[in-house]
Amino acid sequence: MTDSYRTVAERGEARFEVRGSEFIGHVAPATTTEAAEAFVTEIEGAYDDATHNVPAYRVRSDPFREYSSDDGEPSGSAGKPALNVLQQREIENVVAVVTRYYGGTNLGVGGLARAYSRAVKDGVDAAGVVEEVPHETFSVTVEYDDSGSVRGLLESAGVEFDAAYEADVRFEVRVTVAEGAALRDEIRSATSGRADIEGY
Repeated sequence: MTDSYRTVAERGEARFEVRGSEFIGHVAPATTTEAAEAFVTEIEGAYDDATHNVPAYRVRSDPFREYSSDDGEPSGSAGKPALNVLQQREIENVVAVVTRYYGGTNLGVGGLARAYSRAVKDGVDAAGVVEEVPHETFSVTVEYDDSGSVRGLLESAGVEFDAAYEADVRFEVRVTVAEGAALRDEIRSATSGRADIEGY
């Protein structure tokens, strides 16, 4: 998965009322299924007095994972509409939970679907959508003699890195997945294979 993808920039929240029922859309970035599940659990805990907490997420794991639940609402009226918004906007590595406090008036399946969709849309708008490129990290450990050429190579490649100068020199490198293999080859070549590269 080296292609760029759309995701949310940060956590977002939106709330509104429909015929007495309060809806709160919570949205957050999540790069793993575990992170998505943890966010769902967090919201369920924070809003444990709510009538429903409806989750939906899309995570770029292997395999790609999509999930939604109606959390006690009529079948197809909540989870699917929430997930549909994420699918239609082509957002990945994202989790949404819509909290509902029942206001005494039944909204019907159509009304619920509209409200749950709107809560996710508004939550996504509050969080902001960004284009993200998959990154990876690896470490390079070299002796001082090779550290100058490795540092120069990383600087000219324009990648993020931290350097720690101890008994040896260790570089922590963050690079796009698409460029990672070529950069590691360049480092090996520049150090005649002396660099110790880990984390790929």
